[in-house]
Amino acid sequence: MDTNAQLADQQWMREQAQRSLDRLLPRLEQRFRDAVDEVEWIAYVERFERHFPRLFNRLYGLYGGCYDFFYHLESIVASATAMWIARPPELKALDAMRGADPYWYQSNRMVGAMCYVDLFAGDLARLRERIPYLTEMGITYLHLMPLFRTPSGDDDGGYAVSSYREVDPSLGTMEQLAELATELRHHGISLTLDFVFNHTSDEHAWARAALAGDKRYQQYYRMFPDRTLPDRFEQTMPEVFTEDHPGAFTYRTGIKKWVWTTFHTYQWDLNYENPEVFNRMLEEMLFLANQGVEILRLDAVAFIWKRLGTNSQNLPEAHWVIQAFNALVSIAAPAMVFKSEAIVHPDQVREYIGNDECSLSYNPQLMALLWDALATRDVRVLLRAMERRYAIPDGCAWVNYVRSHDDIGWAFADDDVAAVGFEPASHRRFLTRFFTGRFEGSFARGAPFQEDPSTGDARVSGTCASLTGIEQALEQGDEEELELAIRRVLLIHGVIIAIGGIPLIYLGDEIATLNDYGYDSDPEKIGDSRWLHRGAFDWERAEQRRDMSTAPGRVYQGLLRLLQVRGQSQAFAYGETEFLDSGNKHVFGFLRTNSESTVFVLANFSEETQGLEARRLRQMGMRKTMVDLFAGRTIVATQELLLDPYQILILAKAS
Repeated sequence: MDTNAQLADQQWMREQAQRSLDRLLPRLEQRFRDAVDEVEWIAYVERFERHFPRLFNRLYGLYGGCYDFFYHLESIVASATAMWIARPPELKALDAMRGADPYWYQSNRMVGAMCYVDLFAGDLARLRERIPYLTEMGITYLHLMPLFRTPSGDDDGGYAVSSYREVDPSLGTMEQLAELATELRHHGISLTLDFVFNHTSDEHAWARAALAGDKRYQQYYRMFPDRTLPDRFEQTMPEVFTEDHPGAFTYRTGIKKWVWTTFHTYQWDLNYENPEVFNRMLEEMLFLANQGVEILRLDAVAFIWKRLGTNSQNLPEAHWVIQAFNALVSIAAPAMVFKSEAIVHPDQVREYIGNDECSLSYNPQLMALLWDALATRDVRVLLRAMERRYAIPDGCAWVNYVRSHDDIGWAFADDDVAAVGFEPASHRRFLTRFFTGRFEGSFARGAPFQEDPSTGDARVSGTCASLTGIEQALEQGDEEELELAIRRVLLIHGVIIAIGGIPLIYLGDEIATLNDYGYDSDPEKIGDSRWLHRGAFDWERAEQRRDMSTAPGRVYQGLLRLLQVRGQSQAFAYGETEFLDSGNKHVFGFLRTNSESTVFVLANFSEETQGLEARRLRQMGMRKTMVDLFAGRTIVATQELLLDPYQILILAKAS
């Protein structure tokens, strides 16, 4: 399309948006105006007018071809308005605060933690009793793993949701969740929850109605009377969970239809081509916002739109759906922000990041490459990838982590690996062998996840402490190896704490929790090695966190010190990260800079002392005399700077 045609299209869209706004506002006012006072309504209308053009643009792109588009448009904005009216006053006050500080999540005070409610505390009521533990660590962001009602038995670890408005009864109630959110907020902690919006469980009320033959609810999902279209779709689509079912469709005998089930047979993909589905999911999303959720992790974002002849991943409409949701949240619950979960090619991960889409995103590439650098003692792939792919739009932030509830997949770009001389496929197999202890000389004690015996491809499970060598060193009673292993834990956590964005700690890693091999005796967990690192939080072990003679104490106190450094330096807030070639393939380097402060970070990924030429370091921005904020000592480098094995230096200008 030429430039003149594009400008004409844009002008036409602006005109249509304005006409729709002029028509909708009086109707909204007539319906809702008396429900709130005048000042509130004026503020709401101002937000509505500001964000409506981008909302209209995206909804028109998705549903403009529907003969009843304007009916659905009005229904959607009415839903958003009704949910805003129902929003508690304290959360509306938070909306106003966030309006004054829209990039609050970029603060150097932001420190994340994630856990399963039952494994960490037992239930929601007892989790409230554990808030002092979180505040002791300086946590300001708590991600609770899926806690909604799910089917008994297979539920994909909570990602097969049967109701977005009911908590799993074993954990508590929705009222208790709202009370927890309030108490967390009063302690400066933002609650994060998952929003599983690609699919529901087959026990969700909508799915039950569809199974009962209700045509309206059958249109909430993607159903086919025979294999004609499923076969055509599968010609261009990769399988996701081959061990659960071949392809992406499941036959249901009761209704004699094939249902689209990308992940598991009991998870039915929602049909976002139906604008009513968009509206219903908007209401579920805003319901959670009104319970006090401040960050919503959008699950499986790449899969929410399908198109024949494609792989049905990362399609433009998937972005438009999220961007439309973003505009509506900006209107009805502006204190809440989105975080994307896109385990796809690193370049595609970044496509979901933007102030009009997801302000936050997991950084799976950094996670994978930190483990890569530990295994190879070589930072070249890490450096190349960060130089090319770390930058994201202003106002957005990475959520950086060393491991999570899930397996570790080797989510890096083949061209980055090949550029430094490794063959990508064999390199991934090496990493799997290394971290499952199959490589001679490995320090790691992990287990393969979804291993393909024919290719050797697999992902890896295991706790941070077991993968970095603490488990092996303790077994062997080797104090020197234990010291190196603890340094590895602090090194990789030090990078995610200092590199910018929000560091996210999987609770248990801070006390050097070891693998839980007992999971394999549980019939519901057997065969899923991810439960190796999903054991119950060991509160007796946590009691050792102040005892520096123990591994838990040494890890915990080291992490606490790193987090204190982060909280005390403005360089880790609202800044830029510039990656630097240290001249030594074992040492990763970067600058964190903003208008107020600069720090220079160097990280040695080998068990040998490494020297860096002082002249080169000064060319990179380091002064001859600097202060290591982590160790609390002055560093003087005249000819050469030496880094101890697995040492991280966080250097600032000496006063």
